[in-house]
Amino acid sequence: MGVKRIAILGSTGSIGVNALDVVAAHPERFRVVALAAGANGARLVEQARRFRPEVVAVANERVAAEVRRELAGEPIEILTGAAGVEAVGGWESAEMILSALVGAAGLRPTWAALRAGKPVALANKECLVISGALFMEQARRSGSQVIPVDSEHSAIFQALYNGRREPVSPIDATHDAAGVRLILTASGGPFRGWRRSRLEHVTCEQALAHPNWSMGRKITIDSATCMNKGLEVIEAHHLFGVPAGRIEVVVHPESIVHSMVAYADGSVLAQMGVPDMRTPIAVALAWPERISAPVARLDLPALGSLTFGGPPDPAAFPCLELAYAALKQGGTAPAVLNGANEVAVEAFLKHAIGFLDIPRLIQSTLEQSAPDAMDRIEDLLEVDRWARERARAWIARHGGGSQVE
Repeated sequence: MGVKRIAILGSTGSIGVNALDVVAAHPERFRVVALAAGANGARLVEQARRFRPEVVAVANERVAAEVRRELAGEPIEILTGAAGVEAVGGWESAEMILSALVGAAGLRPTWAALRAGKPVALANKECLVISGALFMEQARRSGSQVIPVDSEHSAIFQALYNGRREPVSPIDATHDAAGVRLILTASGGPFRGWRRSRLEHVTCEQALAHPNWSMGRKITIDSATCMNKGLEVIEAHHLFGVPAGRIEVVVHPESIVHSMVAYADGSVLAQMGVPDMRTPIAVALAWPERISAPVARLDLPALGSLTFGGPPDPAAFPCLELAYAALKQGGTAPAVLNGANEVAVEAFLKHAIGFLDIPRLIQSTLEQSAPDAMDRIEDLLEVDRWARERARAWIARHGGGSQVE
């Protein structure tokens, strides 16, 4: 097998850094040809000097100027702005795109990869939350293989397709008729078992203290509110063709079983491993092969036991139910949900709203929307902008809008 050329959207974030660890462990298998980042110029420069890509792209124009100065004289093309990041998504020499940008900002460059027919290792769940059926239809039309990187969806992907040696993609089949059920596991985050009254005054520092995973700030807050699990339900629906009524969430504090697939014959297949994102990244980059990943090995005797509970308390963690409701409404409702959530999380991290204001803001924004069907990516991005405007207006009415950009 030859060397696979990889482009990474979001190389300076948590997923991007872990992906480069996997790449570095297998120089005989992978070569980085393109990197794209938002505003962490220092880390991007360090990565560019180490991995020597053909091109780097920086979304932030001011930071791009700094990167250009630091890399002066290097044989690396430097692109800037949203257009530059989008160009990396469709970079001609790349044989696989890892989509790891955070939030709606990842949609256009990932869409560029789909249009180019590139295989996509998808870590940006918002692509599917916002554009769902449209995203998967574009993948079908262009023949783009979509392999999930989220630990939960990677676990389901492995349970559904492991043992098949030919390259496969979850876009190739629906599992509705087969009676498959998907069981997403949730750690419960830092507030597992807390009642609603106790959550009213939690701090950012408490919400960012995830017990099992080291992740970016936005996804860590999503984990604390259980919105992350709600977004994963929507993503799983589109990836695997399973209706929402057959996608359930169970709390599993140890984060060892990453998710499960229940079959009509009573069999349940679970994928297990230590909570380290380098494992699902390695699965996606090398599929259908298996390669070693620089992670600790699972020691079952040391674990002793694994525990499972029901879904998170909807009174304390309403974001999960809001996501199910948006998926049921369909149309643009999931895009509204996501846009409002991104603004709410940003506001919470800036101490502009409280923890329980996050679901209040999202619900208010959803109630103002009409979930129309859309067949153009530009229209969905316009809905995203509308949801953000409504969310910022909610924050302004509740006393914190001046702190949110």
